[in-house]
Amino acid sequence: MLRVGVALGAAAILPPSRACEFYTSTLRVIHPWTRATGEATTAVLCMRIDEVSEEDALIGVATPVASGAELVAPDGSVGELFLPIPAGRETILSDDGVHVRLTGLLHPLLIARQYPLKLQFQKGGQVLANLNVDFLRPALPVAPPSPTS
Repeated sequence: MLRVGVALGAAAILPPSRACEFYTSTLRVIHPWTRATGEATTAVLCMRIDEVSEEDALIGVATPVASGAELVAPDGSVGELFLPIPAGRETILSDDGVHVRLTGLLHPLLIARQYPLKLQFQKGGQVLANLNVDFLRPALPVAPPSPTS
């Protein structure tokens, strides 16, 4: 009876967890993912961060499939891995906006695979998550045929 009571009490207090949601004491990380890479040596880490109870910052990213990580701005400029996360707002890392670039890939990232991922937050601490490889890289556009004279 005591075990059942503790389990029911914990279920009422703790937020419901889904397979792709990871929590710290200050925020929730939703579905960290990347595209399959083929022979590329870098990959873009995308995710959504919400339920931010107090201002925090993403200060570290580590995975055994890459030797490093860097922050990339929408204009393509690269900087130190320090991403402020404002309280009460949603932060989205996307391949066409602000994102983390995984550098020095040790092998191609294959579609439908998961790899270990550690996210370090300044106040919230460390999150052990899964990096999902969800999509293929978009195909390069094909140049239209040149008109014949």
